[in-house]
Amino acid sequence: MPDRDLIIVGAGAAGLSAAQYGARAALDTLVVEEMAPGGQALVIDLLENYPGLPPTGGFDFSEAMRAQAERFGASFLTASVTAIRKEGDIFTVETPEGKLTARAVVIATGARHRRLDVPGEARLTGRGVSYCATCDGPFFKGRRMFVVGGGDAACDEALFLSKLADKVVMVHRRDRFRAQKSLAERTLSNPNIEVRFNQVIREIRGERNVESVLLERVDGGARSEEPAAAVFVFVGSEPQSALVAGIDKDGTGAIITDEKMESSLPGLFAAGDVRVAPFRQIVTAASDGAIAAHRASQYIDELRGAAYR
Repeated sequence: MPDRDLIIVGAGAAGLSAAQYGARAALDTLVVEEMAPGGQALVIDLLENYPGLPPTGGFDFSEAMRAQAERFGASFLTASVTAIRKEGDIFTVETPEGKLTARAVVIATGARHRRLDVPGEARLTGRGVSYCATCDGPFFKGRRMFVVGGGDAACDEALFLSKLADKVVMVHRRDRFRAQKSLAERTLSNPNIEVRFNQVIREIRGERNVESVLLERVDGGARSEEPAAAVFVFVGSEPQSALVAGIDKDGTGAIITDEKMESSLPGLFAAGDVRVAPFRQIVTAASDGAIAAHRASQYIDELRGAAYR
């Protein structure tokens, strides 16, 4: 017999939602997360677009989701997962603390920030180069900061930083933002944010800390060096799907699922940023998690010969 009915790997919005719905379906549900529950929501200063919810801090939102899942009966384990494999009808989830088994698994490991891969970025990470404005922005209060990117995350973080300094420079390689229209308009109209379209950062310079950036126009090739105290990078993400081999993924590594969140491996479901999706938001991740847990419950019933017909 397996240890659990359902193991959920990852405790972002998708994993926490799956935990609640799995537990409510009377499944013995375990969530395995190597960090604090919440995922990328933890670094959101103010979550203001979750339907029906007043503007709320990302930490408070995540904590409420965790507590809700626990009230319904889900349990949590702090551990890193090194591999997921299936033998027969049983999944084994490997961790440094030992092996866990389950009838079904939801992988909700999310995605990690993509890097610029320019000179100086790696060397100065933690010394002015950051991938979390809400984490590190206060260290540079009143100083000149750069934000790289043009999506929702870049605009959100630039707006947060604009509360800390009167000069935030956004650099985006395209001629317009890809962020949601309302968010893009708020960013463009903010007097503390200067937007540089059609530009990229070619190098981040400094001895011990970030001191300047080398900019280049993509349409003309002209370069210029400008002073900077910090560079915040938001240029997309890479799905964290390496735990499972031999399943269908797209060119970015995102897990391909159907509308029920089922992967090509029966019993393995994917939810949130780790799967192929046309739109990535906390609300869509939560929806993915609910669907994945619901379908996992049906799958387990089928294994037990107790499927409702």
